[in-house]
Amino acid sequence: MWNTYLILVVLMLTLTLLPKIQNSHWIFRVPEFGKIQITYFIFITFIFGLFIDSSKILWYSQGLLVILFIHHGITLIKYTPIYPVKKYPRQSKSSQKIHFISANVYQFNTEYSRFIKIIERDNPEIFLTMESNGDWEKALRILEKNYPYQHKVTLENTYGMHFYSKFEIKEAKTHYFVADDIPSIEIHLTTKDGFSFVFFGVHPPPPSPTEEETSKERDGDLLSTAKRVTEIHKPVIVVGDFNNVAWSKSSILFRKTSHLIDPRIGRDFVSTFHAKYRLLRFPIDLMFHSEDIFIEKLTTLENFGSDHLPVYCEFFIDHHNDEQEKRIETATSEEKNEAEEMIQEGKEENGDRDAVVTED
Repeated sequence: MWNTYLILVVLMLTLTLLPKIQNSHWIFRVPEFGKIQITYFIFITFIFGLFIDSSKILWYSQGLLVILFIHHGITLIKYTPIYPVKKYPRQSKSSQKIHFISANVYQFNTEYSRFIKIIERDNPEIFLTMESNGDWEKALRILEKNYPYQHKVTLENTYGMHFYSKFEIKEAKTHYFVADDIPSIEIHLTTKDGFSFVFFGVHPPPPSPTEEETSKERDGDLLSTAKRVTEIHKPVIVVGDFNNVAWSKSSILFRKTSHLIDPRIGRDFVSTFHAKYRLLRFPIDLMFHSEDIFIEKLTTLENFGSDHLPVYCEFFIDHHNDEQEKRIETATSEEKNEAEEMIQEGKEENGDRDAVVTED
């Protein structure tokens, strides 16, 4: 029992310390994703230690586990309803309620009808699909009657992206910030009651042993989006499969340099991946918004055959309520320089992706 306990303590300590090392290799970045699970395992290991014969070394290690638990808990509690964040009701001068669905559909998922039923049932004004290729584009044509405005980036490399809207698209751009096969979309919209806003869809590559060796392209792409957001003087939402978690250094840098708000704070983790394994589910489909946008609801919907759960959001726009400005954190000059360096590193990184990807 003692050896098992000691191995668990060392493992929990290692997984906690690895992300502190500022190295972009996936070995150092992947443990950031499992902070929720690591915290649970720290607690379980502590309980396990209570059943081991008492010794001086045991209580030192138990004390270490308490410190690790508090360390993770200080971060995670911000993403729960326990953390105090004021909620703002919709006023007469606000826009009508707007709904959107964002979903990484998984390119090789052929259960198109299950996703279409979700869209028809929840009837959002806008929705975004990621990993959508030519087959997905054909399958979704049935929805185009109700969604007459579209912006499509059809790719077969798992980085395709399709946007559908009931609102008129005033302007649409596809950015390739760090690589010519990783698109981000920028959509300027006007609601039926006359409110303008900009919707960004992002899907950078993840650092992992099976995909990109480092997080350089991911971080460079996200921080390039943040830089672009600061050039826009309209309400902004950035949505997508970030392949990142909200508490990572690059996500915090994204939030600070973009001057956007993380709606998960004071609300919920909204974990989306992996859809089939609840205990190994991470919140990597993120969203951020400007201070004029107020989130009423943010949740996941049911699995439709993808490896990601779709994200459902209800929000409104209010130009007359300035209270959310207090939630905006701004980057220091040092952080801005660091962001520029990460953008440049992302552009210089040569990602190993095929033009057409087949399922393993």
